[in-house]
Amino acid sequence: MPRRSGWIIRVVVAIVTAVLLSAVGDAQGPWRGYRRSRMPPRFKPTEHRNNGFAFCRLMYTSVRREREGYGWSTDYPAADQNFMIRLSELTSTKVDFDKRGNPNHWVVELADPELFTCPFLMASDVGTIGLTFNEAERLRDYLLKGGFLWVDDFWGTAAWNQWSAEISRVLPPSEYPIVDLPLDHPLFKAHYNIWEVPQITNIRFWRRFGGRSTSERGRDSEVAHLRVITDRNDRILVVMTHNTDIQDSWEREGDDPRFFEQFAPDGYSLGVNVLLHGMTH
Repeated sequence: MPRRSGWIIRVVVAIVTAVLLSAVGDAQGPWRGYRRSRMPPRFKPTEHRNNGFAFCRLMYTSVRREREGYGWSTDYPAADQNFMIRLSELTSTKVDFDKRGNPNHWVVELADPELFTCPFLMASDVGTIGLTFNEAERLRDYLLKGGFLWVDDFWGTAAWNQWSAEISRVLPPSEYPIVDLPLDHPLFKAHYNIWEVPQITNIRFWRRFGGRSTSERGRDSEVAHLRVITDRNDRILVVMTHNTDIQDSWEREGDDPRFFEQFAPDGYSLGVNVLLHGMTH
């Protein structure tokens, strides 16, 4: 397909998605997304049985700091809540809601026995992560037994080096190499057609630069990547969105309509695709 035609189609898809998201919000009346809060970790009760998809976020120990990062709690909990709401609206996926109509979402540690009840696990700011020997073993067991991990919102070379060193202790690169996922991979067409990995910045950076830049580390983070680790059967075990903050387009959807319009269509489209592909393969 000629480049110009592909660009035109992408714009049309983005507009349609934005209209759909806007219409969904209007249909719900005053709801415009959960806002960022100081919610403490919400651990899954042992007696709870999910009645549909529930978002699980990984709690880990940070061993270094990243500018504008909050360790494991980065993007928590509004990204988790908003994504589950939109997933229930944009797809036929059954989502686990509580009696008040709020989505159930959980924080899990690698030592938590509830880890293996989470087929999907999200982690933010992983350029700060440090794993003990037991945690690395536990994460390997989780992934090789069918689990799926998506790490997001880490920028630049130093953060990548920290993350890649830690995940290499979990899945040795000689057996499980990290590769950039080609844009013709089925993941990019799982529900929406995606022609590029979007670079989404956090809302504070976006406001600081008036929306003129999306690279939070300047030249060191100019290109957004979607990298993966697969098993021997080509099942994706780990998705890594580097030099982009996909979750901020979920977390901040109620904060500024201009930010929403610029980033939410791409952020939710990729989020839905990653989840649906990961949960069906």
